[in-house]
Amino acid sequence: MIDHSTFGTRTALFHTFGCKLNFAETSTVATMLAEHGVRRATAGEKPDFIVVNTCSVTELADKKCRQTIRSLHRRHPSAAIIVTGCYAQLKSDEVAALPGVQIVAGTDRKLDIADFVDQWSATREARTEVRPGREFREFSPSCSRGDRTRYFLKVQDGCDYWCSYCTIPAARGRSRSGSIDDIVAQARAAAAEGGKEIVITGVNIGDFGKGRQDTFLDLCRALDDVAGIERYRISSIEPNLLTDEIIDFVASSRRFMPHFHVPLQSGDDEVLALMRRHYNTALFRHKMERIKEAMPHAFIGVDLIVGARGETAERFERSRSFVASLPVSRLHVFTYSERPGTRALEITPAVEPAEKHRRTRIMLAESERLYEAFAAPFEGTVRPVLLEHPRPGRRMAGFTDNYLRVELDAPAELDNTIAPVRLAGLAAAEELFKNGELI
Repeated sequence: MIDHSTFGTRTALFHTFGCKLNFAETSTVATMLAEHGVRRATAGEKPDFIVVNTCSVTELADKKCRQTIRSLHRRHPSAAIIVTGCYAQLKSDEVAALPGVQIVAGTDRKLDIADFVDQWSATREARTEVRPGREFREFSPSCSRGDRTRYFLKVQDGCDYWCSYCTIPAARGRSRSGSIDDIVAQARAAAAEGGKEIVITGVNIGDFGKGRQDTFLDLCRALDDVAGIERYRISSIEPNLLTDEIIDFVASSRRFMPHFHVPLQSGDDEVLALMRRHYNTALFRHKMERIKEAMPHAFIGVDLIVGARGETAERFERSRSFVASLPVSRLHVFTYSERPGTRALEITPAVEPAEKHRRTRIMLAESERLYEAFAAPFEGTVRPVLLEHPRPGRRMAGFTDNYLRVELDAPAELDNTIAPVRLAGLAAAEELFKNGELI
């Protein structure tokens, strides 16, 4: 066993791309490194290590990861760079060849990074620790907040769906999840640390408990009983796994917020079939209407891919029309990106890049219309806001129960408290209520 105390004081910078799950895991890696004597570098401090947790959802994501790694090496040429995440998993040789990279850790080896750092410190030998996703069997827990107010609780990992455009099953492996008892214990620990809000994360969280008798609804019920946690948010759940029972439970729960994130990907049934999705537009509409019937004030975010192979002009128009008719709050629009090894590459026709970007602009404009239409009725109303410590030079900010972002002047001691705030000053979609007032 390596005595990491012999290495002296070491520091690390952290950079995270992608989903909330990645942010949760980065925070856990930072905590484990701290236990090995590697603390977060402060502003202006020279780091010994740089941990980059990557995303590979699109070719643009890969490109941004490469650019960032090169930039970090230029700024900190003496730092050893550790790269993990989906890009590292899928293209480990490419990542290992980037300047400054000393350790490449696959998605299932993130919790081993602290040990890899100790071993590298002793030998200075570069290493790549990546194994095929089909070999992943164990679930690695994570519940951390890092420098955020909200906690991110990982309950599930991996995906068994193999949608035609997606590389996530190859990067994350098969669906697997933690036990309810272990996850509830992590939530209780977060409450003991003063946590007020937990975001439930995973790759396909509706699959929680697959292969066992317990379900995601069982987990939600157990978490709802944890004293001290005042808010839960469900980060993203597939529409075919978002049961009416889950919707009714959230509507009746005091702790689960009226906030849903549901991937649609296309509003056209023919494109959904080409994507190998597990639902059609009729089911999706039912879920959206069921949420609004139970919780008229609920925020609903929807993922949408634009310009996928097989999306003809007619199919795109059907998708646009369908999305415009839904009672949703915001679209998270992604321009389709070719991913090597996916079945989508066999689909024709392909959409020209200029046309993909034109369609993306149309859907982004639709998103802004939907968001402002959702937010406008709340102007002048009072809603509970979890206040979060401000970034340097910024005002206090936070989110309402139904996920409207608010900025306001508030004393620092209100950080991590839930306060009634009157929503005022409706502004642009991203910075919605600029002048909230404490009540």
